[in-house]
Parts: sequence; structure tokens; C-alpha cells
Amino acid sequence: MINPSIHRPIPGFPERAVNTWFGDVFRAKFARSVPVYSIPFEHGAHDVHVVEHRGVGVAVFNTPVGAPAAVAILESVIALGARKFIGCGGAGIVREGFDVGHVIVPDGAVRDEGTSHHYAPVGHEVVPHPDALAAIHAELTDAGVPYDRGVTWTTDAFFRETPAKVARRREQGCICVEMEASAMFAAAAFRGVTYGQLLYAGDDVSANEWDHRHWDSQTSARERLLDLAISAACRL
Repeated sequence: MINPSIHRPIPGFPERAVNTWFGDVFRAKFARSVPVYSIPFEHGAHDVHVVEHRGVGVAVFNTPVGAPAAVAILESVIALGARKFIGCGGAGIVREGFDVGHVIVPDGAVRDEGTSHHYAPVGHEVVPHPDALAAIHAELTDAGVPYDRGVTWTTDAFFRETPAKVARRREQGCICVEMEASAMFAAAAFRGVTYGQLLYAGDDVSANEWDHRHWDSQTSARERLLDLAISAACRL
């Protein structure tokens, strides 16, 4: 009934794109730039900017928190013309041992959200595109950035990350928790585009009590991760 084609393709729009959940870093980076497109949304428009990096144009946009809105914005940017994506954001730690800012690359996701089920059958495994994983690995390796790969737990309700759920997800092999990855993987696969994601270790839910760890004030780590995502996208 409603298709992403409501957003008309833009001639010359970059094939590569980066989406970030770091609204503070995004706003600072593009404070003096003019967006090439603005995606209207009830809570406010989402601007799309283009940067030139390593001689390649890359579209960069800020993704809203939560799977439904994040996927809607992803769909819109696909409609504009992008086909290869790297996302970057933060994640809570389900397994102890990750310092704040440590880079995590999800290679699979537990689907504890609703959006992915509109794009992939129930029970179907959702994973990032292998080309995206390869590009991320190459970029992190060349930059000398240590990282861990593992399964992420994607949930719709962070206030319902109970001790029992955390323990169960840890038993299933999850190392972190966030709110969008499984849906982004499923939607990208459905649309036939390349998508992978970079995360950094944020708050800690692995112990008996939540530890915020001031994860959202790690400006340098957030800026660095966005730069790495843009560089990785150029490799696609």
C-alpha cells in the first residue's frame, strides 16, 4: 500500500552510505553542511548529507532509535539510490570483559523485536552481508583497532532487560544488546542490499546491577567509530 518509492531516486546519489545512531556526533559533523535530502518523519526530519572520502562519495544519515523507525529510514535511503551500507552505534554489554569503547562487530542477531518478522520468516537467521563483514574487518585491521565479533541481542524494550533474560541471551551466545541490528539485517537482505554494522561497548548489564559507565559521553570513541564506518563503506 505504501512503498519506499515515495522517495524519488536522486540522480548521482552515492551507492555507499553510512547510518549512525550518534546524533550528537552527526549534528556536530554536519553543522555547517547543507543536506542533499531530508526524510520527513513525525518526530522530525532526518537529513542526509554526502561526504567525499578516499575519492568516493558516501551518504551519511542519522538513524532513529528503535527498529521500526530505523528500518523506515533505511528503506528511504535505499529508495534514494544507496546499495551498500555500514551502520555504527552503541550497545550494552551482556558478557563481562569489554571496556567502554571496545569495538564489537555483530555477525548475527537474536530477533527479540517485531520489525524483522515483516521482512523474514519467524525463526529465520538474520546476519550481516559477508561483503560488509569483510570490509569492516579490513578497515579495523588496517587501522590497528582491536575488536570482537559475536551475536547481538536486539530488543524492543530496554526497560525489560531483566536478569533472567540477560542470562538466557548470554547462554545463547550473545555478547551485547541493542535495539535495531536484527531488523536492519533482515530489511537489508529483503531489499537485496549490503549491510553490516559496527558497535562499541557501552553500558553493562552483565552483572547483578546495571552500570551506565557514562557510555553516551564517549565523544572521541563515537567520532572514531563513525570515521571507521565511513572508511569501511568506501571499501564496498
